[in-house]
Amino acid sequence: MHDKLPPTNPRQQQSPAPKEPASRRMFLIKLGVLLNGIVALIIGIPIVRYLLGAARSDNDYLKWIDVGNVDDFKDGETTLINYVNPFADPWDGETRKIPAYVRRVSATDFAVFAVNCAHLNCPVRWFAESQLFMCPCHGGIYYADGSRASGPPPRGLFTYETKIEDGKLFIKAGEMPTLSNQAQLIQEIAPCAGTDGFMPG
Repeated sequence: MHDKLPPTNPRQQQSPAPKEPASRRMFLIKLGVLLNGIVALIIGIPIVRYLLGAARSDNDYLKWIDVGNVDDFKDGETTLINYVNPFADPWDGETRKIPAYVRRVSATDFAVFAVNCAHLNCPVRWFAESQLFMCPCHGGIYYADGSRASGPPPRGLFTYETKIEDGKLFIKAGEMPTLSNQAQLIQEIAPCAGTDGFMPG
């Protein structure tokens, strides 16, 4: 029969504090954490890719690439080709294509040259009339077999490894052939024992 009377304490008469500011604060905190996580992810992906890339062996960067049918190349002729870098990203566009020169020496013998001059990596041009490769930057000249003819280059053109399978010509590509790569391969096969630079007898 007794109805509930309102509390006599004025503090008890006040309605409980609204929870809206607290919930808004938590929402902003969570939003800030989320945004920071996204930024950290964006920054971290290239770093992780770099670290994983450094852990890969040199052979991981080389693949056999089909550059065409053997019959597409004529004996004694040098042909400019373009192959797609097997480790290119979709957004690389036209830079994925890497030029090279293919020379058919005989029915089963091919020489594939990098277009980069052995001096300072300028792209060389092939002149069929003179049967010479010429570098427009500093006047380097190479014979048809890629050996040095004259000019500042210290050596001949760099060459790719080749093989023929099922009537197709393949080159081992993925990184540009250089003297340092070949020197590293030689060192792995026959390492020097001393510090005087001489091979062990």
